[in-house]
Amino acid sequence: MKLLKKQISAKDGSGFVSLLPNTPEDLWHTYNLLQTGDLVRCTTLRKVSKESSTGSVTSNKVRMNLTIEVTKLEFDSDSLQVRISGPNRAESEHVRMGAFHTLTLELDRNFSIEKQCWDQVYLDRIDEACNPERGAEVACVVMGGGLAHVCLVTGSVTVTKARIEVNIPKKRTGSTAHTKSLTKFYEAVYRAILTHIPFDKIKCVLLGSPGFQKDDFFKFMMTECVKRDDRSLIENKNKFVLCHASSGHKHAIEEIFLDESVLSKVTETKLSKEIEVLNKFMRLLDTDPDKAYYGFFHVQKANEELAIDSLLISDDLFRSSDIVTRKKYVALVESVREKGGTVYIFSTMHVSGQQLQQVSGVAAILRYPLPDLEELEDIAAAYEEGLEIENDDEELTEEQRKEREEARIREDMEDMGFNNDAAFA
Repeated sequence: MKLLKKQISAKDGSGFVSLLPNTPEDLWHTYNLLQTGDLVRCTTLRKVSKESSTGSVTSNKVRMNLTIEVTKLEFDSDSLQVRISGPNRAESEHVRMGAFHTLTLELDRNFSIEKQCWDQVYLDRIDEACNPERGAEVACVVMGGGLAHVCLVTGSVTVTKARIEVNIPKKRTGSTAHTKSLTKFYEAVYRAILTHIPFDKIKCVLLGSPGFQKDDFFKFMMTECVKRDDRSLIENKNKFVLCHASSGHKHAIEEIFLDESVLSKVTETKLSKEIEVLNKFMRLLDTDPDKAYYGFFHVQKANEELAIDSLLISDDLFRSSDIVTRKKYVALVESVREKGGTVYIFSTMHVSGQQLQQVSGVAAILRYPLPDLEELEDIAAAYEEGLEIENDDEELTEEQRKEREEARIREDMEDMGFNNDAAFA
């Protein structure tokens, strides 16, 4: 994703951003940025009919810029497309104000999003989408024959940094063409690794190939880095993990992550940390439930006690059409971060995010147990009832309020073992 323009007021957070999606994953980020009531402007095709002086009608499709207010938002997980429906909110030569239209956000076609308030969660999402390598903690190098790909892998995006292809002839007796071409190929991959892999941010480099090519390349790389005194490779050689890949094509990376033995070696990455913290929460529900809370009310109470160590929250909660609901989850995230807690935002596109959705979409692992869970449940159950009682009190007369208050005092005294009917006579 490229950020073309950003104009957001520091006073109230209103403004707009212009973005250009480059990969299908960028459209997933876009879907998480949009909300009912936003204004979206982009180019689209619309059928326009014209009537001539003779009464004949001709129709043709015209490409135009439209600004619509989002009333319906859909994300197709199969085709990775975002469809937006709503009324036109800007003057147009061909479309009247208020006419409904459906936009499909496409790759390599810029668009603008205007909001009344850009909160911190939205800004973090833009930063993550526009700088995907910042969140990359795993690098992958897959090779096979004379083809290789050097990629950075994040939680939802795989960024191709380099593609190397060299024609390697077959081995022939008395010919050195095979050896020279192979050395040329290894040299190109070596340079791509040095150029495109930020070892200060990367915690693991997966090197995969069919057969023993990965082993031969790793020996070549270690020998050359010592000769050339390339400190970045010498100091980070322990980050390389050799594994099997079916080919040098990009899709072979998916096969690498399906291997459980490989996943066990990248346990320190962000992707595996999210899975690990969710598994820890599920274990605590069984073994120590006083340290595992879920549901907004209970998690909020734990946050007030400064007890939250890890907050687990689904990105689906930030897509609520109710602005008040969204703001309370944003405020929870910011409050936990201010108090030293760690926040994990789970994508509903992953199995872990779908599992979190089954326990309300928000959960917390506590620093210390809060055993008064039953009391919190009683408060939560009475929370909405209390609102109704308050509304009823406003409709009562002064005499009725006094009678209700006396009844409450009498009930409390009876609970304590006193009989003070004479006091109210």
